[in-house]
Amino acid sequence: MSEVTDKKALMKAVVKDIIIKLHQGATVEESKARFEREIGTITSSEIAEIEQSLINDGVSPDEIKKFCNVHALLFETALKKAASDTTSPSHPVYLFKLENREIEKLTASLKDIIKDKDRLDDNNFRQAARQLLEKLKGLDVHYARKEQLLFPFLERYGFMGPSKVMWGKHNEIRGLLKDAFTKVDALPVDDYIKTCLNPLVEETDGMIFKEENILFPASLEKLNVQDWVDILKESPEVGYAYIEPPGDTGHLIAELKNTAAEEPKIIEDNVISLPTGNLTLTELLNILNILPIDVTFVDKDDRVRYFTDNKERIFVRTKSVIGREVRNCHPPQSKEKVEQILADFKSGTRNYADFWINFKDKFVYIKFMAVRDKTGQYLGTLEVTQDVTGIRKLQGEKRLIDERT
Repeated sequence: MSEVTDKKALMKAVVKDIIIKLHQGATVEESKARFEREIGTITSSEIAEIEQSLINDGVSPDEIKKFCNVHALLFETALKKAASDTTSPSHPVYLFKLENREIEKLTASLKDIIKDKDRLDDNNFRQAARQLLEKLKGLDVHYARKEQLLFPFLERYGFMGPSKVMWGKHNEIRGLLKDAFTKVDALPVDDYIKTCLNPLVEETDGMIFKEENILFPASLEKLNVQDWVDILKESPEVGYAYIEPPGDTGHLIAELKNTAAEEPKIIEDNVISLPTGNLTLTELLNILNILPIDVTFVDKDDRVRYFTDNKERIFVRTKSVIGREVRNCHPPQSKEKVEQILADFKSGTRNYADFWINFKDKFVYIKFMAVRDKTGQYLGTLEVTQDVTGIRKLQGEKRLIDERT
């Protein structure tokens, strides 16, 4: 285990211990002081992982839900320091946040009538509260889109906490909203504010904080571009609250694919996050080395950077070739052709060149391909070599269902 991984594991253990002691009776002030002293900063993803590990250890989701608001208070300062908005207007998270801005307007209006209750007669107060509560019903659609679309994708990555904890908080808020409707005419105004409106406003605003500082950042880290595209495609089935549904979904999906970060990154313990899944370095290395082809990568400066090291290579490669100019890896009579292929790749006039030769007892297919990023920038050339002797002899069909070995 690396030193970075050791430190991360220790940090998580300390935070987990702080949360456990918080559940056992430690005050928020004591817990915050210890957190600032021993940790200082934390990411939303790390909080989600710690809460998930508590559930895995047997802490009930109801217990986590009970202390959910306290957890948010504990990490509030650290999360606000780390908060950043990196999503484009076509992104589902951006659309969730647009809805949150409208929800905040409604809770702010509820706070205003609470503050002005002494200047309003009872009938006017109740009428204003009833109108705002009617508009606040849109919360149900906002929460349902999280429950039916976002949560299932998080579950695929092993994050069950939002489904088990946040969904429960949604239902608490739904219950508070229903209660506020039921009792708007039944209680004295002061009692109604204390027992119905204040808890509803506090929990609704608290949910926005949890979404934007914990749930959404963790989701952006865990979900890949295709996940978000699928969520965007299916969102009209659930609906939108307070905002106009995106009109040209096809255009938005194309924009999302273009603007979403697709660059691989190391996320933890040598796991590489790729647009279509996650692999450890060991898995990736052995996948590449077991491919039934030989692969060599030459960078944009024409130097050999990598080759697969399978046991049955067609052309011998040694590690001494790493860093060598590719021109010097070919016989003199081939250099001019190699130069022309590289020049064409760099200019963009073509993207591949292929050849087939008889080599020893094999019929070998060789293909050079220009490697480009999503903007078309030339990154290098990939050479793929394959023994297709057996493939050329194939006839008829052999289906998986016919396999008996």
